[in-house]
Amino acid sequence: METDYLTPLKEQIARQWQAHGRETPVDGLLLTSVTAPAGPIHAVYRPSLCVVAQGAKTSMLGDRAYRYDAGKCLIASMEVPIRAEITGATSERPYLAFSLALDPALISDLLLGLENKDDIQASPALGVYALAPDLVDPLCRLMALCDKPRDITVIAPLVRREITWLLLNGPMGPTLRQIGLAGSHMARIARAIACIRESFTDQLNVRRLADVAGMSPATFHRHFKAVTAMTPVQYQKQLRLQEARRLLLSDGADVARIGYAIGYESPSQFSREYRRLFGAPPGRDGQEIRKGLAPQIEA
Repeated sequence: METDYLTPLKEQIARQWQAHGRETPVDGLLLTSVTAPAGPIHAVYRPSLCVVAQGAKTSMLGDRAYRYDAGKCLIASMEVPIRAEITGATSERPYLAFSLALDPALISDLLLGLENKDDIQASPALGVYALAPDLVDPLCRLMALCDKPRDITVIAPLVRREITWLLLNGPMGPTLRQIGLAGSHMARIARAIACIRESFTDQLNVRRLADVAGMSPATFHRHFKAVTAMTPVQYQKQLRLQEARRLLLSDGADVARIGYAIGYESPSQFSREYRRLFGAPPGRDGQEIRKGLAPQIEA
């Protein structure tokens, strides 16, 4: 079958999941194994490579849908809030996937060895690609290091460098180059996004963000939406509401107090927008997530 080359990857994911669960000894390597459809899942994707070895998943960025199943991978080139669903998973054939954090500094370093480093127009923050067969071996070797903790600090950086080099020279290369090029449109938008994340409870100042990105407000707004499928205001709102959900889960604080803490001046507006995103008012949703009904699945 076409996906036979994925068998070693599936075996590694299943074995390491049994041994370690979601978080592995390899920094930035997260595993997922799910035996039934799940979602909606609300999370923030960070720069990463997400690979599905078995099953299927759909991630939504704004109004854009990205579906990836066995043999497909999703590249997240910057931090973006998403809504996702595991759509293909059974007890006989569980959803098996992993995510591997991407290091912008490593990408920048490897760009020195590429002949074509020309800047290109900003591309969407998410993209789905076929997993190249030559990536399976180094990915399996990286996972196998979970069984050899003494080797991780020495060998893992070398294998990650190999994986990143292969990604840069494949179909995903143009997107990854944008991460590593300091003056690229994507890198400029990433700087603005970092500012939003650092002060998401404050009133949004689009002109200041445009200055951070080194663009005019109109150009910044156009590139921001091209990359994230959201306006800066919509992006900030999703960050605020996801932080509210985290606070509800962690301490079950008073709903109105949480609304004020994340920057809302009106409890009714907070409750209304929370319900629009998560499908239930914050009080009821908080009770449900504290019962474990809203797992966070990164890969």
